Amino acid sequence: MSIVKSKIRTIPDYPRKGILFRDITSLLLDPEGLALTIGTFVDRYTGKGITKVAGIEARGFIIGAPLAFQLGVGFIPIRKKGKLPSETVSQEYDLEYGKDVIEIHKDSVFPGDRILLMDDLIATGGTMIAAVQLLQKLGAEVPEVGVIIDLPDLGGATKLNKDLGVNVFSICEFEGH
Repeated sequence: MSIVKSKIRTIPDYPRKGILFRDITSLLLDPEGLALTIGTFVDRYTGKGITKVAGIEARGFIIGAPLAFQLGVGFIPIRKKGKLPSETVSQEYDLEYGKDVIEIHKDSVFPGDRILLMDDLIATGGTMIAAVQLLQKLGAEVPEVGVIIDLPDLGGATKLNKDLGVNVFSICEFEGH
């Protein structure tokens, strides 16, 4: 969707040289762009049997919570280790130079839940794959993942679909890193 894409700024060499950072804060500042973004997801997922929306810390919260509200379902925050106060379930995943862990509250997911997973973008897919595995570990079905931006050159959406059978819906794509 070209209107949404046009409202996302690119910041070269952030967080390190050679990276083109796709910054959604410019999109979030724009009332038309934000409404169009949330509206696109609402239109896609209304009537699809979604029981909850999960968002990956932190930008997944920005899109996931208003989407959950519009769909009339609950919202599940997926956070970095040690950030949730109640009993959690965790999933470790690989980073470029090491490992990390994400967690959710154990009582936020029930077998048979149909959970839509949201984030701002998908790049290599490591965090997204770990989040899907975490939800599936608790018995949830993840019929699709929604993102504003796909970076197809990094292969995350393809990997998620190939390895876990989960489709990724994106509003726009950016080539390159």
